Amino acid sequence: MEGRYNADMAIVLFTDFGSGDIYVGQVKAVLQRLAPATAVIDLLHDAPAFNVRASAHLLAAMVGHFAEDSVFLTVVDPGVGGAHNAVVMQADARWYIGPDNGLLSVVGARAVKGHCGRVLWQPEQLSASFHGRDLFAPVAATLAVQGGLPKTWFEHSSGLDVEFGGDDLPEIIYVDHYGNAHSGIRASGIPRDVRLALGELRLPFARVYSEAAEGAAFWYENSQGLVEIAVNRGSAAKLLGLKIGDGLAWA
Repeated sequence: MEGRYNADMAIVLFTDFGSGDIYVGQVKAVLQRLAPATAVIDLLHDAPAFNVRASAHLLAAMVGHFAEDSVFLTVVDPGVGGAHNAVVMQADARWYIGPDNGLLSVVGARAVKGHCGRVLWQPEQLSASFHGRDLFAPVAATLAVQGGLPKTWFEHSSGLDVEFGGDDLPEIIYVDHYGNAHSGIRASGIPRDVRLALGELRLPFARVYSEAAEGAAFWYENSQGLVEIAVNRGSAAKLLGLKIGDGLAWA
C-alpha cells in the first residue's frame, strides 16, 4: 500500500488498554523508537472493553476530526492470539491498522473511498497476547515514516473478514466520566420532536444542557454527531441505570 509522506502526520491511538494501566506506555515506547519525529495522540484508551461492535461505532464517529494521512493504531481485541488476521486499511485518505475482527469495519463501510490488505509482516518476537505493541505499533510507525508499507509487508484484500456494516447501532456504546451515555445513532437524521424510549421512560430532546431543568434527563446531539443521553448537572448513567449495550428506540 503506497501513500505519501506527510511531515505533519500523526499516529492516533484508540484502544481498550486502560488509560491508567501498563500497556499504553509500552506501545508508545515502540513508536518513539521507530518514529521519533511523529506526534502521537491518545484518542481513547478506555474504549468499551472486549466490545468490538460498540468500539467500532465509537471510532467511526471520531475519525472525521483528524487530518488526512493520520495513522490510527486501533486495538480492541478480545481474541488476540487467535485465528483472525491483522489488517491495514486506507479509508478517505486516513490509515488504520488493527485486528480484522470488525473494529475497522464501520469506518470502512462509511468511507467514500478505501482499500485494505492483510498484514504479512511479522516481528522477530511476537507476544501471543500483545499484538498492539509487537505487531500493530511497528506497522503504524512504518506508515507514519514512509507514508505506506513495503510491498512484502501485506497482500491486497477484497474486503475485511468481519463486517458490521455502516448502519447505526441503536445501543449505548460509551459512558463517559460525567455519566453521559453515548449511543451508536447518528443524530443528524433524527427529528427533534421525537422522544427516546428507555423502557417506560420517554426522554425529550434538548439542544444544550441549559435547556433542560436541573436534574432532568434528555437526549441531544453531542459533539461527535451522536445521540447522547444526559442529565443537566447530573449522571444519566446513575439516574437511569444505563450501561453499554442497553438498547434504544424512538417513541
